[in-house]
Amino acid sequence: MSGPFLWYLNRGTGVVLLVLFTATVVLGLLSVSRRPGVRRVPQFFVQGLHRAVSGMATALLLVHVISAVLDTYVDIRWYDVFVPWGGTYRPIYLAAGAIAVDLLLAVRLTSLARARLSDRAWRVVHLLAYPSWAASVAHTVGIGTDMATPWLRVLVVGCVGVVVAVGVTRLALVRRMAPGRA
Repeated sequence: MSGPFLWYLNRGTGVVLLVLFTATVVLGLLSVSRRPGVRRVPQFFVQGLHRAVSGMATALLLVHVISAVLDTYVDIRWYDVFVPWGGTYRPIYLAAGAIAVDLLLAVRLTSLARARLSDRAWRVVHLLAYPSWAASVAHTVGIGTDMATPWLRVLVVGCVGVVVAVGVTRLALVRRMAPGRA
């Protein structure tokens, strides 16, 4: 099965996924602030939005994967979605996508089972969202057919810039609030 519909569907979902996963990471970083008086938006709202956006991203990822596998224009097999070696179409970048999916799957499954896990175990696995996001950016850069266009380059740089800025700010706050620091 091939044709412009699947190609546009795969392309479009890929771009929207980059934005949704970026928003998910940023909302996750914003939802963990424990400093009193800093939060202008209630924490339950930010966490709820984080969960909703991540759920939408997960559903859209399914559409992205299905459209990639169904489109016979390039050879992407169903197991290439999970196995980061052996892919024939742009193998390094396809592997980055598979790694992103695998890590995201671990984060998603442990989030669904959070009540059965210790907070520490859940947090350790949840940290895999960061390398998952980075692998998805690498996947976009290497396999995205629109990377030659200025709009996608600007979008990718913007997504990376936002995550880095919020992440550095978050780390600075954590460091400043660390016990024993004056």
